[in-house]
Amino acid sequence: MTGFARRLAGKLLAGLVMVWVVVTFTFFLVHALPGKPGDVQYESYIMQGFSPEEARAKVAAVYGFTSHDPLLGQYLGYLGKLLRGDLGESTYYSGVPVSHLISSALPWTVLPVLSGLVVSFLIGVVAGVVAAVKRSSRWGGLLSVSGSLVAGVPSFVLALLLLLVFHTEWHLLPDAGTSDITLEPGWSPAYVGSVVQHAVLPVVSYALLSYGGWLLAMKSSVVTVLGDDFILASELRGLAPVTRARYIGRNAILPLFTVLALSFGVMFAGSFFIEQTFDYPGLGELLLKSIGVRDYPVMAGAFLLITVAIIAANIVADLCYTLIDPRVRR
Repeated sequence: MTGFARRLAGKLLAGLVMVWVVVTFTFFLVHALPGKPGDVQYESYIMQGFSPEEARAKVAAVYGFTSHDPLLGQYLGYLGKLLRGDLGESTYYSGVPVSHLISSALPWTVLPVLSGLVVSFLIGVVAGVVAAVKRSSRWGGLLSVSGSLVAGVPSFVLALLLLLVFHTEWHLLPDAGTSDITLEPGWSPAYVGSVVQHAVLPVVSYALLSYGGWLLAMKSSVVTVLGDDFILASELRGLAPVTRARYIGRNAILPLFTVLALSFGVMFAGSFFIEQTFDYPGLGELLLKSIGVRDYPVMAGAFLLITVAIIAANIVADLCYTLIDPRVRR
């Protein structure tokens, strides 16, 4: 087995252990809370006129166990359903599988968050390099101030401000929803155009929220790299400014790579402030609603997805970092 294969196997094993730990912790935490979900659901079915046997069967279908089972049996039943890919059924949307609710909300989180993340990263990195190299000039100062200001604005304030300007005042973009409700969903140009139009404000919101952080982080990294010996050596050798800029950028961007990879995992959590403001039915809004109505299967499924995404992003970041930085390989 090659060194890379051993590292990959080790990372995957560690990731599986971490997922198991989170799943176990979540199960026992929910079990320790007052008003256990199984008990609440069982009493709800009894009040609806079901017999005790029917109520237990329905609770078992939702959670994989009943509150009358021993704790170990409940835990093993819960793990068994997860291993089969069965996340159970929603208690709020009666009879609807959790996997269906999550898969329906997932695209409306990934689309704006991923687009905003990529745009903010590209713009923020370039602006950070300029702000660091030209930090004594007016442009460098303005860029640094813009990054600090945007980074300090709460997400809901920024979303409301964009809504006020681009919808209420200028009437350029729609205010809510994922598309025009009069259009039939599909790959028609009209529907795709409507989806893009409705996604502009959420994408801009996510991009602006992340822009300040990328700019300031890249500026700090570039300032550190500018003091390294190889930069002084490149200047003494008379290398062209473009070549020096490439040297600076390649080395300064390395610390941001891990943060970017983890951001791809965190993006599955969405932002319920932005999704609520623009009435975007993403995972953030689904998770917030499930917390409000105590829909434990949906909560557990959403937390599991976010956990797996973050752990997978961390594994990819660790493996790819050795490919882009020769010093780590050595």
